Formats: sequence, C-alpha cells, structure tokens
Amino acid sequence: MSTPNRTEIATLGEFGLIKHLVKDFELKNSSTIKGVGDDAAILDYGSKQVLVTTDLLLEGVHFDLTYVPLKHLGYKSAIVNFSDICAMNGYPKQITVSLGVSKRFSVEDMEELYAGIKIACDKYGVDLVGGDTSASMTGLAISITCMGEVDKDKVAKRSTAKDTDLICVSGDLGAAYMGLLLLEREKKVFTGDEKVQPDFSGKEYIIERQLKPEARKDIVEALARINVVPTSMIDISDGLSSELLHICDQSGVGCRVYEDRIPIDFQTATMAEEFNMNLTTVALNGGEDYELLFTVPLSMNDMFQNLPGIKIIGHITDASLGSCIITRDGQEISLKAQGWNSLG
Repeated sequence: MSTPNRTEIATLGEFGLIKHLVKDFELKNSSTIKGVGDDAAILDYGSKQVLVTTDLLLEGVHFDLTYVPLKHLGYKSAIVNFSDICAMNGYPKQITVSLGVSKRFSVEDMEELYAGIKIACDKYGVDLVGGDTSASMTGLAISITCMGEVDKDKVAKRSTAKDTDLICVSGDLGAAYMGLLLLEREKKVFTGDEKVQPDFSGKEYIIERQLKPEARKDIVEALARINVVPTSMIDISDGLSSELLHICDQSGVGCRVYEDRIPIDFQTATMAEEFNMNLTTVALNGGEDYELLFTVPLSMNDMFQNLPGIKIIGHITDASLGSCIITRDGQEISLKAQGWNSLG
C-alpha cells in the first residue's frame, strides 16, 4: 500500500496555501468583480461596489492574553478588518463577529471584548449586523467579516501599479513590531517574579501601536478631498517588504525603495537600538503597522511632496529591474518577503 504524498503547509506559506487551494474555483456571478487575491473581494451592486473581507485571530498564534487586554483585543480585531477595506480605497460599513470560546472565559470577559469592538464601530461609523458563537477546546478564536463600499471609479487594487509611479506610505513603520518585542520581553520578566511590574515608561507610542492600531480611513478621506485615486494600494499588515512584493508581483512591475526615506518614529529607533536590531530590517519586516502603502502617477510628485501624514519612499520600475531597496550608501539590495507568516 503506497503512502500518500504529504506536503507541509509551511512550504507554501499563508498566501501560497490560499492560492493553491482556490486555483480551481471559477467566478460564476457577474456581480463578483474580484475574488480571492486582494485585501477585499469586490462585488458589483449598481453604482457602488461592495467590498468584503474577513480575518481570523487565534489565541496563541495572533495574540497573547498575558499582555493583551480583552477590550484592546476586541478593538484591534475590528480595526484589522476596517484596514483591509481602506486598503481598497473604500469605507467600512458593517461587520459580523463569530467567536470560538472556551470554558475559562466568563460573560464579563466577553463583555470586555465586545466593548472594544463597540468602541471601534462607534469611532469608524460601522454597524455590527450579525455573527455566531461556538464552544472552543483550544482557547479564544475570533473571526470578523467586514463589508464596505467604494465608488466604481475609485477602487484601488494591488494589481494596477504602473512603471514610474511614485510609491507612498502613510504614518511610520516598525513601531508595532517593537511594541510586540517589548511586551514579550516584559512578559518574561513578569513570569519570573510576580512583584516585578512591567516598565513601559517612554515607550507608550510603540505599545499603543501594537495593542491599539488604527485603520487609515483618514488617508482615504484625504485622497478623496484632492481627487486622487491611487494606481494601487495595500495595507501593511505583514511588513513593508512583503506588501511591496505583493504589489510588484500582481502588477507585473519592479520597484526601488530608498532606505533613508522610510518613515520611522523616534521610539521605534530607540527600541531597535536597545534590542540591537537593524532599524531598516525592523521597518521592512515588522508588520502590524496597518499603514497604507500606495502608488500614484509620477506627475503628482509636487502634490505629494508636502502632504501631511504621507511620504514618498520610492518608485515603480519595469519588472526586468527587479524589486530592490537602495541603501544609504547607494547599494541595491533585493527585497525579500520576511514579514509575518503564521503558517511558517
């Protein structure tokens, strides 16, 4: 009797696995404009296009309740979905929330979780419209589906960047990862002695970036005010390098990003030095920043040079030139996707 082939999931990675599993699924409905392969699916229902995205968060894989308060977890669980809608240049409108809950959680615990979800919904103007709850044998599992909308002529995909486009990013990068490392370090200290209190003084920004991120709906609104539709866009959940390579791969282009233009906060730089880590590596591969990475035509250079909260970090090239980062001393180094991969 022959032994069936066995391929470890880690050999494909998260996106490789998804691509492999759905390759034989064909779109059957004219209302389905875009299926699997972007930040959100696109459904066409008249003058607006409906965006649908979903995220699954598992205890022990995506969050550690040792240092993540349930209210913060609820907030973040909603925000990561809102961010996917914003990454399509859209606006989040509704969510459904499904939970797997073990017996160690109480009603009061769930009230805390939902309080965080409510804060996020109230802040972003999103309705909770349904969901499901089930028993879990392995801790807490959270699955949120978000629906949003975008005008037909304003949707931004990953697959439409053009040669010579400018590469722009909102906010700053690497802070969420530094916040995670700090929380993990203090957790180890705390485990050794219950009398020891974690020391987060002067590190509040990076802690907040990890525990309470924001979806950049404000950037979508800012672009709308100046009548700019990005030629491509994605949110930075898995790290700048990974997201850039997604855009390049799906658009059939290359890129050049300049190390000295990547926006980094002072607390992030200080923490990276304390951990003896390369700051650029942190910014490229950290993940969970939920900033928006997008491209615009070169002709908009003057417009974007001084736009608050947005920085030009490079440009799109022909695919034959590859995807590289230009270091401070002028060297070209190929970008590699080394960001977060839960299946690795």
